[in-house]
Amino acid sequence: MLMRKIGIIGLGHVGSTVAHGLIAEGVADEYVFIDKNEGKVQAEALDFEDAKTNLANSYQITVNDYAALGDADVVISALGNIELQHNNPTHDRFVELSYNVEQVRQVAADLKQTDFSGVLVVITNPCDAIAALYQAETGYPKEKVIGTGTLLDTARMHRAVGKAFDVNPKSVAGYNLGEHGNSQFTAWSTVSLQGQPITKLAEEKGLDLAAIEQDSIVGGYTVFEGKGYTSYGIASAAIRLAKAVIQDAKVEMPVSHKRPEYGSYLSYPAVVGREGIVAYSQLDLTAEELSKLQNSADSIQSKFEEVVR
Repeated sequence: MLMRKIGIIGLGHVGSTVAHGLIAEGVADEYVFIDKNEGKVQAEALDFEDAKTNLANSYQITVNDYAALGDADVVISALGNIELQHNNPTHDRFVELSYNVEQVRQVAADLKQTDFSGVLVVITNPCDAIAALYQAETGYPKEKVIGTGTLLDTARMHRAVGKAFDVNPKSVAGYNLGEHGNSQFTAWSTVSLQGQPITKLAEEKGLDLAAIEQDSIVGGYTVFEGKGYTSYGIASAAIRLAKAVIQDAKVEMPVSHKRPEYGSYLSYPAVVGREGIVAYSQLDLTAEELSKLQNSADSIQSKFEEVVR
């Protein structure tokens, strides 16, 4: 029987929430938890051991053993330092880059010492730049290093549109594109509700799409200001992405990957399967949306180059 294995590097608020979701859903059979805080990671592992009797799924957990990642299907990078976002009035996720660069370089070096050949899923912020750094440092194929990117922001947009039109967010189609950060935007030409273009429906109802877009962008800050971090939304995105790999789902989703035409990691729909990005989607964007996407790519790349040389 083929055993499914997932590694999680960083067992803070997000990493532990990802672990709980994966284990509760029975996504994998084995997990590897990696964290510099030995006491914290051991405590998380023991807590999950105590949950076994009351969960439907069986699983094994290994702690702080990079070699155990050698046969993992997916490794999720959830490391970071959320404290850097406190007292950050711009809410720019690039405030975390300088700190996370050194952490990522060490993790990349450790990963290269293993036989890992699966898909690396990046949550660590700033997601797009960190995914690019992981790919450069590890030398893994670009198709196998994927950031969660605007998979989360798209869900936030679906939530905002659903609220505005009083429908379930699952009824909304379309994407937020670009950076998982301040230069992202809603590609309204891609958004529809029950088969109807959202622009037409908004005009009929007198709704302001700019306000809905802003709601989707600042939603994460609202959560952060209320509880000091975000966890469930981003964890759900990471779990969905990991499942697409594990199950070889070949499903289209807006994730951060290296787009050939931009030479940069950014979020754009792509088909995800067991080998990572297995097909590149192509949207029919408006001229204004193409300009916004280019601006976002340029913003990611310029900020990345300021710190990573």
